[in-house]
Amino acid sequence: MKNEPQYDAIVVGTGISGGWAAKELCEQGLKTLVLERGRMVRHIEDYTTMNDDPWDSDFKGRPTREDVAQQEKQHRTGYVTAKEHRHFFVNDLKHPYNETKRFDWIRGYHVGGRSLMWGRQSYRLCDFDFEANKKEGIAVDWPVRYKDIAPWYDKVEEFIGVSGEKLGLDQLPDGKFLPPMELNCVEDHLKSNISENYDDRLLTIGRTAHITGTKTFEGRMNCQYRNRCMRGCPFGAYFSSNSSTLPAAERTGNMTLRPNSIVHQVMYDDKTGKATGVKVIDAETKETMEYTAKVIFLCASAIASASILMQSKSERFPNGLGNDSGELGHNIMDHHFTAGAFGTYNGFEDKYYKGRRPNGIYIPRFRNLGGDTDQKTFKRGYGYQGGASRSDWRETIAELGYGTELKENILKPGKWRIGLMGFGECLPYHENKMTLDYDKLDEWGLPTITFDAEFKENELEMRKDMVSQAMEMLTKAGFTDVEPWDVIGAPGLGIHEMGTARMGRDPKTSVLNKHNQIHAVPNVYVTDGAFMTSASCVNPSLGYMAFSARAANHAAQQIKKNA
Repeated sequence: MKNEPQYDAIVVGTGISGGWAAKELCEQGLKTLVLERGRMVRHIEDYTTMNDDPWDSDFKGRPTREDVAQQEKQHRTGYVTAKEHRHFFVNDLKHPYNETKRFDWIRGYHVGGRSLMWGRQSYRLCDFDFEANKKEGIAVDWPVRYKDIAPWYDKVEEFIGVSGEKLGLDQLPDGKFLPPMELNCVEDHLKSNISENYDDRLLTIGRTAHITGTKTFEGRMNCQYRNRCMRGCPFGAYFSSNSSTLPAAERTGNMTLRPNSIVHQVMYDDKTGKATGVKVIDAETKETMEYTAKVIFLCASAIASASILMQSKSERFPNGLGNDSGELGHNIMDHHFTAGAFGTYNGFEDKYYKGRRPNGIYIPRFRNLGGDTDQKTFKRGYGYQGGASRSDWRETIAELGYGTELKENILKPGKWRIGLMGFGECLPYHENKMTLDYDKLDEWGLPTITFDAEFKENELEMRKDMVSQAMEMLTKAGFTDVEPWDVIGAPGLGIHEMGTARMGRDPKTSVLNKHNQIHAVPNVYVTDGAFMTSASCVNPSLGYMAFSARAANHAAQQIKKNA
């Protein structure tokens, strides 16, 4: 074992949460070691396909059988194996996992993690979310409320840049927004019709972490509407760790970044009752080493952070570090989606749009908010994401045109089509869990993860309403050929895995306290999706950032007080 020098802080992971923890700790003056299990990815320099067109790749970027074999589980998504960005997703053969029930674990092992490939939809949780468990007697109560997190949402939004429209809704708090992107004519038509026909819902443009307007951001510029975001953005127009938080941490001179560093255990001192550092395997050389620090932040993802804690066994914690409650690895949540409706609009045939807007429409939650909105068949709620566009499907059928006829058809756009996709909350079920398999080890001799999680009756009942309400709204707005859509898939597909080390008020029923500290080991913080006590129905990444910034500032203050 190598004994490495002492740091003030160690951050495990460089994605959405790890980048924010690194930025805040470094700006507070803490010498911080940032460990990433994957390879280095440099902003712009390593976005190798950022300007590629379909004709720059064999088979127009479609995967070969060999490609699919290497990412067979992730291929279920329908998009991971595309040539232009498949290099940002892991090889399933090199990084295996096990399924008691199907679980689509989508991972990116590199500096920046999934912040390079995320969907960028950025919404705040609200008091309906923070209070629901307590009111309904489900799982455990959140130890915080919206007012505790609101200032940190402000801080994060002002730094990353979120474009959107203020709405004044209790269920979707407004934030610090850049100018909203525009709706197209069909989306605007649906917005007006919903306003005329309903008093409990509305349509807006999505709130997305893209720069618009005139505000300046260091090293970044406005969105160019290329919609090639998942390849890495050379303009830094959308938020990623690589373009934003990690450069900010580096500018302080306090960050040491080490890629190819697989953290597999947090070291614990029985005498002091605190963690002392982490054990690491070099991903390339398989050399083992230890790093020590005063405080440790686990930001490796909900599944990976829980796995590290579960492997961190000692006499005090035989079932994993901080696992006095027995809840570590349990309560896995993900959003369920791909349910709603499609429709055609006969009109606006003289209208089109320009650019490739990397954003869609959003209809905020309107169910179970009190009064007439309350439903008897399911708890919690959902929102809709979607959008309208026009194209001609004949372009893809070679036999339907060639020569002059083909050119004419290509220049004639088809009818307007729209889709509404529900995005619903999953309840926290204790039996939805992950475990470690020490009989199936990976390349580095570490246990593989086994998933045993599923959607249940509440989610299935909610999906019926997602479909029926989408069809009703489109029909009332004059759309034709309205078709239902319901393909439930499996947990993981939403790429919002949460809950494996939940926050709570009682150490007997939760892993973390209100500051994201492990109850029994207060110098270990977990600020990725593992801390989530319930899932809400909104995309959670903005929340991860707010909680990470809040926790990092708390840790810095504790260190300065020698606490």
